Amino acid sequence: MTTTPLLRDLDVLIVGAGISGIGMASTLTREHPDLSYAVLERRQAVGGTWDLFRYPGIRSDSDMLTFGYGFRPWVGTKILSDGPGIRQYVEETAQEYGVRDRIAFGRKMVKASWSSAEERWTVTALLEETGATETWTAKKLVAATGYYSYDEGHRPTWPGEERFGGTFVHPQFWPEDLDYAGKKVVVIGSGATAISIVPEVAKTAAHVTMLQRSPSYIATVPADDPVASVLALARMPKFVTYKTGRARNIALQQGIYKFCRRAPGVARKLLLGAIRAQVGPDISMKHFSPSYNPWDERLCVVPNGDLFRTLRRGDASIVTGHIKTFTEDGIELESGERLEADVVVTATGLKMQLMGGTDIDVDGEPVVVRERMLYKGVLVDGVPNFAAVIGYTNASWTLKADLAATYFSRLIDHMTTHGYTSFTAVASDEDRSEVSVMGASMRSGYIQRGDAVMPRQGKRGPWVIRNDFFRDLPMLKHGRVDSPELRFDTRRPATADRADEVAAG
Repeated sequence: MTTTPLLRDLDVLIVGAGISGIGMASTLTREHPDLSYAVLERRQAVGGTWDLFRYPGIRSDSDMLTFGYGFRPWVGTKILSDGPGIRQYVEETAQEYGVRDRIAFGRKMVKASWSSAEERWTVTALLEETGATETWTAKKLVAATGYYSYDEGHRPTWPGEERFGGTFVHPQFWPEDLDYAGKKVVVIGSGATAISIVPEVAKTAAHVTMLQRSPSYIATVPADDPVASVLALARMPKFVTYKTGRARNIALQQGIYKFCRRAPGVARKLLLGAIRAQVGPDISMKHFSPSYNPWDERLCVVPNGDLFRTLRRGDASIVTGHIKTFTEDGIELESGERLEADVVVTATGLKMQLMGGTDIDVDGEPVVVRERMLYKGVLVDGVPNFAAVIGYTNASWTLKADLAATYFSRLIDHMTTHGYTSFTAVASDEDRSEVSVMGASMRSGYIQRGDAVMPRQGKRGPWVIRNDFFRDLPMLKHGRVDSPELRFDTRRPATADRADEVAAG
């Protein structure tokens, strides 16, 4: 555990040492080496999501050439990495850029207050191990905390749960000592978590049943990137290999998404045709035929079709239906079908939460984030000297996190050049819509639940969240930093304030 940095009055305070926070801190190290900053991290390790989640089969659901940082190559040919590999990559990045020594672990931000008079954020951090609190101050505050609660997962309740004699497990809190070898396991869910767990658990369980209310679109990707493998054999410089593959994958990713949105009928036929070829004639396609169009919800991917191979072998089965009640030894569906289970895995999603649940106020006025909008997807309107890192919902999270860090760095340059001490994004009521920044793009369950906490989508210009890398890139990396919606101020010296008071009588 790293000791707390001695300096607690900083230029920038970053909250969260996951992939977003380490990316932001590394960018500041590279581009602003004289800037003072620290990172508050609630856990005792770097990695965020990738340190918290330890369920069997955990892996990325985006390709690693775009999920890795743009400034530090992901080395390897695997298209999807497992959780430990990602955790190691984030840890090594923190070490390489000197971020590790600036992280204060075991500290949960519980309150953040902005003072316009002092032009400072005052952050109260709870040391959960001891119950003591600390005060940190900073000119600028960055929330790199993601958008879900680390304390609770989304977990529906069902009739008869109290009768079930087996074990319930939520993937977010997977017990290290859980023994499912030779047991019957039911995994409730149809998203990325469920389709990752099923093939891995099926290796040792007696049988695994994936129980879903409705199907998801699932696409197969190669386990290894063939182009990256060829370039590696050709001994190309790793950064050239990385940049080449990254650019190609970004283009493919965005191209596939736009194709699915513009020609959903054709995309559906292609996706379902590929699944039919892999599951074989003995498994009904009703379990893989969603009622919605491709990319109305996030597209799930599996390496080398591992889920489909597991189903074909009979090590796992898939059932589509609604739970009527739990019984002593399993689940009864509304159809009358019964599923025996020793272990039930509730892969039912995340509980949405922003800023780690922290109370935020500006000059004593509470900030209700749901009522605000995001300026260029990075700054919260009406909240001075504050940035929030929220990744893409239709592409790799890190693509947007990288752009957010780049824009924030450019914003600091702009303020330094012009002598500004504070910035505030200012929206009007006419800019605001009633849908959230996530609800406007897809209809996934966790995104719909996010409507209760996420900022509102804008109607025009910098307030519109487009989830489009090719439109965000020129705006955040190359476009003008200032705009009429972004107000800058310069703090006057105390002597000037006093002179004004005297002149006023």
